[in-house]
Amino acid sequence: MTQYSIGLTDLDVATTGYVLSLDDLADYQGTDPAKYHLGLGQDCFSVPGADEDIVTLAATAASRLVARHPEHKITQLYFATETGVDQSKSAGVFVHQLLGLAPNVRTVELKQACYSATAALQLAVGHITRFPQEQVLVIASDIARYALDTPGEPTQGAGAVAMLVSAEPHLVALEPVTGFYTADVNDFWRPTDSSTPYVNGHLSLDAYLDATAGAYDDAMRRAPGLDLEDIDRFLHHQPFTKMARKAHRHLGQHLGVELDDALIEESMSVNRQLGNSYTASLYFALAAQLTNNAELARKRLGFFSYGSGSVAEFFTGVVQPGYTVHLDYLEHLQADLNARKTLSVEQYRQLHHSYRLDSDNYTTPTDTATSFRFAGVTDHVRQYETGLLPS
Repeated sequence: MTQYSIGLTDLDVATTGYVLSLDDLADYQGTDPAKYHLGLGQDCFSVPGADEDIVTLAATAASRLVARHPEHKITQLYFATETGVDQSKSAGVFVHQLLGLAPNVRTVELKQACYSATAALQLAVGHITRFPQEQVLVIASDIARYALDTPGEPTQGAGAVAMLVSAEPHLVALEPVTGFYTADVNDFWRPTDSSTPYVNGHLSLDAYLDATAGAYDDAMRRAPGLDLEDIDRFLHHQPFTKMARKAHRHLGQHLGVELDDALIEESMSVNRQLGNSYTASLYFALAAQLTNNAELARKRLGFFSYGSGSVAEFFTGVVQPGYTVHLDYLEHLQADLNARKTLSVEQYRQLHHSYRLDSDNYTTPTDTATSFRFAGVTDHVRQYETGLLPS
């Protein structure tokens, strides 16, 4: 039987049309901005407009990717999110229609806090192992939304990453090295009757650190020939970038070594500007890592994926030769971040207050520059529009 490498052949990203500066939030709260810039490692966070949600973000990222692959062989669409828009229907089905994909595509939504995009990625690898001539579209899309005037408020954010998984990938080949960790921890959760989560900050940090060590140990047990020195860069889930630094240092302490911060530094530039994007966070870190270093060919990346509650996984992938010519998202990544309209704190709070979770009939204003928009609800059904840009 022919052996194939399997992994990411392309990816693309999207975020919202608005942004809030943490300098402005700190000024409003009467707080030292260093609490956010240094204490959290964040500078600002993306804010969704009234006509933006996880579907519009996902469709934007995925449409860019699919447009580059008109001869694609996508037969599966896995949508990972912890901010789903329906308790039954997958958000991926909306995206499937917006992208105009063929009907013979398996579409499903996965949930386990911030971890589920990694589960989707591993499911994709399993499918391509069986059907190497096909491709899988994996989308991670989330909006981190916390209650106003709470400790979690400055760690909000939003974004989507779309990934095309195939045999003989162009970007990163995933290795059969993986380790798991699960513990029933009430560190972060959002009941079905709440639009914002409940968070135990101290417990969440401890759970994250425990899961980091546990998943890594399991991976090393499964792959006894792999050593710490064989990993050239580490990518951590980044609910805020300081959390990733703490996890990286904790891993070093767990192993009795001092791990250089330089091994994670290149992966943090995007999330520092974006805020928390839950399932997409780790893969925005990957986008940043590939963007910020053109000398990674044949280098091994170690991925730490974590989702509160809690589930974690450590896995590895090797960056492919010639990867730099396939970084098409570079054409718009920083431009999209720069193009976000800066909100005043008052405007941001008004948007936050106006968020709707109900399914009564309503329409949303067209106020963000996007090719896909959430138009409102009609007869309890969410409505999406394509190709409508504000004048």
